[in-house]
Amino acid sequence: MSMLSKSPWIIHYDGSSCNGCDIEVLAALMPRYDLERFGILNTGNPKHADILLLTGSINEQNKSVVLNIYNQMPNPKVVIAVGICATSGGVFRECYNVLGGADKVVPVDVYVPSCPIRPEALIDAAVKALGILEKKRVDLKTGDMILNSK
Repeated sequence: MSMLSKSPWIIHYDGSSCNGCDIEVLAALMPRYDLERFGILNTGNPKHADILLLTGSINEQNKSVVLNIYNQMPNPKVVIAVGICATSGGVFRECYNVLGGADKVVPVDVYVPSCPIRPEALIDAAVKALGILEKKRVDLKTGDMILNSK
């Protein structure tokens, strides 16, 4: 497998969390953990992003926003569900408006279940996502990739 030819860009969206995971995402981007050492850059534009990082549960109000961000991202793309809320709905899963985890709306490639997550777990997930992204790029180039959409 060849190495990535460009630095992957990541876009972060907080669905409806307590912000515990968001604080840890920020910690992972800071110098102590330095997620950027793997070439990952943070962006606010989904049209430039390769990796979608989701925190918080998915509900009726943010379902269309998450889907809109996902659909604006160019292929190939990778989705990381960060925290127990993004993976399954967490403690909010029984709430009337909560649909569940991110996989209820978009296909998730990497799950990071915990409450809250640790920056090291996010770094492990990001490294795993880089491998998945590279495989998807190779598959797309050779015509083997079937694009997932919900």
